[in-house]
Amino acid sequence: MVSLKLQKRLAASVLNCGKRKVWLDPNEVNEIHNANSRQNFRQLIKDGYVIKLPEVIQSKARLRRRNAAKRLGRHTGTGKRRGTREARFPSKILWMRKMRVLRRMLKKYRDASKIGKHLYHELYAKVKGGDYKNKRILMEHIHGAKAELVREKALVQQAEVRRSKARVKRATREGESEAVIAQHKAAAAEVSKKEKYGKKKKPVKKTKAPKVPAFAKAAAALKSS
Repeated sequence: MVSLKLQKRLAASVLNCGKRKVWLDPNEVNEIHNANSRQNFRQLIKDGYVIKLPEVIQSKARLRRRNAAKRLGRHTGTGKRRGTREARFPSKILWMRKMRVLRRMLKKYRDASKIGKHLYHELYAKVKGGDYKNKRILMEHIHGAKAELVREKALVQQAEVRRSKARVKRATREGESEAVIAQHKAAAAEVSKKEKYGKKKKPVKKTKAPKVPAFAKAAAALKSS
């Protein structure tokens, strides 16, 4: 067997790779053995007698197939688990995700003027304390809190109306001047007006009449004539 140690070294130098990546044609051993310069090897590479072997790549097909099965819950039983439950999925990560979701929701509601800054601050503190398990529960609480605020405001307005009417009656009974009584009456009317028109009515959508096609109009005109 002819030694081709020198030839492998020269070929690797020309191909810019390692000697283990050089393939020499076994049918052209004599011609390769006679080549003793880099110029000769450039010609042999051009002729196809010396080839650079491709990179050996580790296939990902099996890994992808296994990961697809894992997503369906396979290969994840007790015998396949390494590490405690806390180490595999820390509870801190779950807490951070929940906090970010709820805080994002509060910020969105505040920016949209659905809640005021005072209610936002109160709910922010409660979220941090872990009062709300998820978005649905927090949303229900917000709706309830807003309804409670509206009810309290209405009660305050009603009490103000009653106080204004009582002032008018007292002034009339004590025989105060007509100007003072008129002033009290104007104040009472203003308060009752605020209570009556405090809530904004939703605009009623006007329904458009359906468009009648031109041929239908022409047919109606012919019938009438």
